[in-house]
Amino acid sequence: MVDGGGCCPTMDLLRSEPMQLVQLIIPLESAHRTVSYLGDLGLFQFKDLNVEKSPFQRTYATQIKRCGEMARKLRFLKEQMTKAGITPSTRTTMCQNINLDELEVKLGELEADLAEMNTNTEKLQRSYNELLEYKLVLQKAGEFFHSAQNSATAQQKELEEHMHSERSIDSPLLLEQEAFADPSKQVKLGFVSGLVAREKSMAFERFLFRATRGNVFLKQVVVKNPVTDPLSGSEVEKNVFVIFYSGERTKNKILKICDAFGANRYPFTDDIGRQFEMITEVSGKLSELKTTVDIGQLHRANLLQTIGYEFDQWNLLVKQEKFIFHTLNMLSFDVTKKCLVGEGWCPVYATSQIQNALHRATLDGNSQVGAIFQVLHTTELPPTYFRTNKFTSAFQEIVDAYGIAKYQEVNPAVFTVVTFPFLFAVMFGDWGHGICLFLATLYFILQERKLSGQKLGDIMEMTFGGRYIIMMMALFSIYTGFIYNEFFSVPFEIFGQSAYGCHDPSCRDATITGLIKVRDAYPFGVDPKWHGSRSELPFLNSLKMKMSILLGVAQMNLGIILSYFNAKFFQNNVNVWHQFVPQIIFLNSLFGYLSLLIIVKWCTGSQADLYHVMIYMFLSPTDDLGENQLFPGQKYLQLLFVSLALVAVPWMLFPKPFLLKKQHEERHRGQLYAMLESTDDSFELETHDHSHGHEEFDFSEVFVHQLIHTIEFVLGAVSNTASYLRLWALSLAHSELSSVFYDKVLLLAMGYNNLIILIIGIVVFIFATVGVLLVMETLSAFLHALRLHWVEFQNKFYEGDGYKFSPFSFCLISEDDD
Repeated sequence: MVDGGGCCPTMDLLRSEPMQLVQLIIPLESAHRTVSYLGDLGLFQFKDLNVEKSPFQRTYATQIKRCGEMARKLRFLKEQMTKAGITPSTRTTMCQNINLDELEVKLGELEADLAEMNTNTEKLQRSYNELLEYKLVLQKAGEFFHSAQNSATAQQKELEEHMHSERSIDSPLLLEQEAFADPSKQVKLGFVSGLVAREKSMAFERFLFRATRGNVFLKQVVVKNPVTDPLSGSEVEKNVFVIFYSGERTKNKILKICDAFGANRYPFTDDIGRQFEMITEVSGKLSELKTTVDIGQLHRANLLQTIGYEFDQWNLLVKQEKFIFHTLNMLSFDVTKKCLVGEGWCPVYATSQIQNALHRATLDGNSQVGAIFQVLHTTELPPTYFRTNKFTSAFQEIVDAYGIAKYQEVNPAVFTVVTFPFLFAVMFGDWGHGICLFLATLYFILQERKLSGQKLGDIMEMTFGGRYIIMMMALFSIYTGFIYNEFFSVPFEIFGQSAYGCHDPSCRDATITGLIKVRDAYPFGVDPKWHGSRSELPFLNSLKMKMSILLGVAQMNLGIILSYFNAKFFQNNVNVWHQFVPQIIFLNSLFGYLSLLIIVKWCTGSQADLYHVMIYMFLSPTDDLGENQLFPGQKYLQLLFVSLALVAVPWMLFPKPFLLKKQHEERHRGQLYAMLESTDDSFELETHDHSHGHEEFDFSEVFVHQLIHTIEFVLGAVSNTASYLRLWALSLAHSELSSVFYDKVLLLAMGYNNLIILIIGIVVFIFATVGVLLVMETLSAFLHALRLHWVEFQNKFYEGDGYKFSPFSFCLISEDDD
């Protein structure tokens, strides 16, 4: 719902704004600017005049595709900023008259630059990670070779010493044979080195052993810290391996297995001097690459930071342009006159504002011909538009959730502002709980400027949107809490002393023999002495049950009376005399009379049984009432009400279908020139005739519809009245739950005279009060009040079959729109 501005007339929520169908003839050269100005104004709803065309056949399909491509580039830039941990700046750095063409070029350049930076950074980072792995291989494998060589030298020296000390006759011959052995016959072992993922190392070793039949020697060394994998870029725990083998065939098998397990192989030499040279060389390259990568990352971060300053404005511009071109595609293109023709709805009060916007667009666009604004006369049903503010918008949303009001029918939101929080408070009456609810809501209201610009969670967003509803609910709960005299279920003598006292000062027999009245009645609400007495529950049950019936009958009567105002406004005399009158008679003959009996019984203090009176009013209307008689002439009044109720049922059922048939015949004979939309039923017939031609009046269908409507009202009068007893039930449940938490938790903890138990009791009481009474009970009472308004109240007069006014407005562009 669009908020009313200061330039608009006084807000009127009872009926929707008068609307008019308007035709705009816009010169081609100023069309874009005109639609843009109308988007800023947000008071014109365009009709699609090109429904038969596909999106690709429309005039501005190319421009929309172009905006879509720019939106894709902006999403790419946002992804890059998100990865870099940069959020778009909210500060206003307005570019001077930024052009869409210039923005398109700039976005293309930025995308290309960032893509090139990402590619270069990825290559450099991969090379850096490969060099890191290579350095690890050089270090770990070098340590292995160095230790192996030291071990071999020590073993050789030990062997020579042993052989020198134990010379035998054969020793010179053996030594001589070994010394002069053929070097070509000595076996030369090759080796492969690299890194493999630690989780695959066992399988890797097992596979090597089986593939080579154990003709390899594998040495693995664990790398303590995770290593960044050059291919995936993720950190992986790895082992350095060295595989010794003999023969080219075995080597080929090892290489294939390494590739299959994703092991990265690196060259290695067994020359110790060369190893130190390679480590030094790799360390130098690592240092250079690190510097290069850091400089590239800094340059990229600076570029993304610069983009972040302007991103929101660019994004908004692209969305607005795409929105404008979508709207221009709804206009009809006149080739001969070189103009665009558009139609749409606007409020009558906005005529001058729209004309001013058209005039400004003509001047700013240097157009030689101005746009033409002309009102069209139509029988089409206009959209429904209510001007609301931040207080009334939430109540309007409650009504709109049931159905959008038909054009200019009575808006239930006017009455919902008061009745909804009041019925909630009847079920939630406790001024202590009401104060807690009010303080919580007061925080949202005081912080609304700050919170309105933030992204809240789903539940918090809903609570914040309904902050004024909750505030009204809290205020009415405080009021009904004073009436029930309950503060967390504890009564207080706020408005004076109790009217009742004990028989003696000790009050020992107060709960047995009861209390006596010692002074005038308690001035406001329930007397505090009722709480905790023997008759508390029967008294409050009777009070709240009768009060629920009175409130329900009053609200249903209000709904029927509003149906009268609807019928008079639409000049539908059939509904006045054959719907409103019999309905008001039927409802009040039964439940209006019951409400009268309740009030009379309260005033007179009679002991009459109202159940007996209402039942035998129909079963034995001529019998004497006896002790159940409340006033003289009651018997004859009941006979009158029963007669009226019996007459009202056929009155609702039979006359209306015949009168509608007569109106239909007169209309087609040309004897009645009333506007077709003057009545609800005639409007339905008009739309039916427009879509299917002039069909005959289907009397049977109309009669069956009226029969269903009559049965629904007669049965609904009983069921709806009974439905209002939920006010009594939930009020009783809330009061009893509050009393249980107070008596069985807080008072019980106080009775132990133990500080720890007292603290635990207070904590449990607070959590129970907040969780059950302030959250669950609030939600329960809210839903029940919602049902009473949607079903019991609104079905008496509210059709809700209209459609909402959806103007072309830049304010409706959300952040998630593409």
